[in-house]
Order: sequence, then C-alpha cells, then structure tokens
Amino acid sequence: MENQQIMNRAEHVLYKTYNRFPVAFSYGDGVSLYDMDGQEYLDFGAGIAVMGLGYGCREFKDAVKEQVDKLTHISNLFYNEPAVEAGEKLLKAAQMEKVFFTNSGTEAVEGALKIAKRYAYNKGMAPDYEIIAMKHSFHGRSLGALSVTGNDHYQEPFAPLIPNIKFATFNDLDSVKALFNEKTCAVLMETIQGEGGIYPATEEFLTGVRALCDEHDALLMLDEIQCGMGRSGAMFAWQAYNGVKPDVMTVAKALGNGVPIGAFLASGKAATAMVPGDHGTTYGGNPLVCAAAAKVLDLFEEKKIVEHVQEIGSYLWKKLDELAQNHPVIADHRGKGLIQGLEFTCPVGPLVKHALLEEKLVLISAGSNIIRFVPPLVIEKSDVDEMCLRLEKAIAAVLEGIREA
Repeated sequence: MENQQIMNRAEHVLYKTYNRFPVAFSYGDGVSLYDMDGQEYLDFGAGIAVMGLGYGCREFKDAVKEQVDKLTHISNLFYNEPAVEAGEKLLKAAQMEKVFFTNSGTEAVEGALKIAKRYAYNKGMAPDYEIIAMKHSFHGRSLGALSVTGNDHYQEPFAPLIPNIKFATFNDLDSVKALFNEKTCAVLMETIQGEGGIYPATEEFLTGVRALCDEHDALLMLDEIQCGMGRSGAMFAWQAYNGVKPDVMTVAKALGNGVPIGAFLASGKAATAMVPGDHGTTYGGNPLVCAAAAKVLDLFEEKKIVEHVQEIGSYLWKKLDELAQNHPVIADHRGKGLIQGLEFTCPVGPLVKHALLEEKLVLISAGSNIIRFVPPLVIEKSDVDEMCLRLEKAIAAVLEGIREA
C-alpha cells in the first residue's frame, strides 16, 4: 500500500494547513492521474486549473529539459532570453504593454496592489486612498491578497489587514458606484469568480466598472489567474467583453502548466507607474520557468487551444445541463468554456470524496455546495462522457446514503 505509506510519512513532516484527500498521486498521462498503487483517475480538476496542456505533454517536457541543461537561474540583476521571449508572447496574447514575472498568482496580485498604490502616490493623492474589491472573491493567501479577498472566513484569523479596502457586490454596478469617491485609486475583481462560485461578470457590469474607472481616473485590475489562459473560451476572459481592457491583469496557473510562475501585466498609465527599486523577486522570471511559459504560449497557438475550449466547453455545458435536469439536487449551472460549476442543494464534500475514492474521478469544490469543473484544456468529448458517467454513479450512491441515514 504505497499510498498509505506516503500519507503516513506526510503527516509527520508536512505542516497541517490542508485537509488532504487520502490519495497520493505518482504520475500523470494526458488527462489521467495515477496513484502510488497504480490506479487510474480521470482528472477534472487539473491541479486547480493549472494543467492546461494535461500531463506528460512531450513538447512541453522537452522544452523544460532543454532549459535545465542550459541555465535554471541567474537573478534579475541580469537579462535572460527566455524571460524576453515569454514576455513578448504573453504581451502579444494579452495586447498589453509591460509584464513582471512572479512565482505565483498570489504574488502577481501583490504586484498589482503595489501598482495601484504607486499610481495613487504618483498623482499626489492623500495616503488614505482606497481600493474597491468584490465580496466572495478570492485573490490569494498572503496578507495583501487576503486583504482584497472578500471572504470573512479567510480574513478573520489574520486581522488587521491592509486598510482602506471596500467591498462591492459582484455584478451589481450600483454597489460599485456607491463606493466610488475621490479616494478611489483602483478596482480589483476576477473576470469570472472561481472560488466564489463560478460567476462570470455580466457585460453590463464589466463595461460599467470600466467606465467608472475611466471617469474617476482609477485603475481597473482584472484577476485572470484561474479564468485566463484560454479557460473561458477566450485567451483571457475579458477579451470576450466589447470595449473592456484592464489597466492591470494578473495571470498564473495554466501559464506554467505545473511550473510555478505568475505575472502581472500593465498598459497605459499603469505601465509606467512603478520605477526601479519599487518591486523585485529573487526567483521570478528566471530562465527555467520562463522557458516553460514561452513553450506553453507556443503550444496554445499551435494546438489551437482556445478554439478547442470553445468546442469542448459547449459540449460540457450540454452534458452538465442534462445532468442538472435529471437531478433535483442540482440547483444551478454556471460558467463559460472549461470553467463551469454545478450548485447543489446540499454540501458537496461527501460527493467529491466518493467520486474520488470510489469512481476514480478527481473533482474540486468551490465553496461548500458547488462542484467546480476545471479540467485540462485538452480534454475530448469522450472524457466529458466518461466524467458524467462516473459523476452520475457518485450522485446516486451519495443520495442513497443520505436516504438510508
């Protein structure tokens, strides 16, 4: 029982901040994971929306191995070619002007917050400037990112946090208008709320917030860490909204396909807000991670990932809709592309666990009663069909257990 041995060792050495499922994965292939005992699992979580190209992509592995043989790290005191290549490709895809590479999405959000504060400072605003964020949002676990995460459960143990953060209601433009004043320097929001329940921004809301920022000379900062990199059916989710372009955008997750990299991008007035000495990182933008990101961006284009997500996302929507119609326990279905969610009338924890252990299906939740579907972007219709079969069995088994109890 290799699984159990690894779990026993982990409990002795790893800091207990996760309630992990009782599975230890060994390797992956395509859209499947294999545990230490050799059992296969169909993965519809993708490492929380990270493994866009799936597992074992040969071209990706070859690019990383080639860079390992050249140079893995030097520091940002010097230039390196992979960082330039990754930057050029990412900026072209995003139609933005400047990029700073980080180690994670959380660090990208930290950088975005510093741009907002530096922008306000440059304008000569009083130091009590304010940032508007959204309720039920999620931007990361560091103290800065936590300060703009609109969830009391995450914030309370670590208060006091960064002051002068106000929270509006997502998709309620009037609630944003009510918070705007002469102190407002930025609005930060996810284009599609992920952890908060898979809620896409409405056209009216996102265009309205963009107009408010323009009117008040504030920055619009969009968090695309989970919904970006093709997952919504557009390369970046905001690109599907007419007339909307952020001043600052954060990305991570699928940008590295498992290699730890994030970035914040800026355009216009935000692209020149910070100056040398304002921000830095030891590992961010090193040759290894940037070679990985550059290859990811190449493969997205070569494999037409965005077009594939549009096709398979429509098919997933159809199959999940059918599932919802057949099960009254499913209350709602939301999302875009390959970031979709099913809201249940009961907690989904037992269902996610049963699907994993009994049906060998990897799913993740968003909150207590929503299953989040964020599979590798390379899944096919046959994978969707198989997922629905396994999920159907899990739903039936869990409901039966509830009735018997």
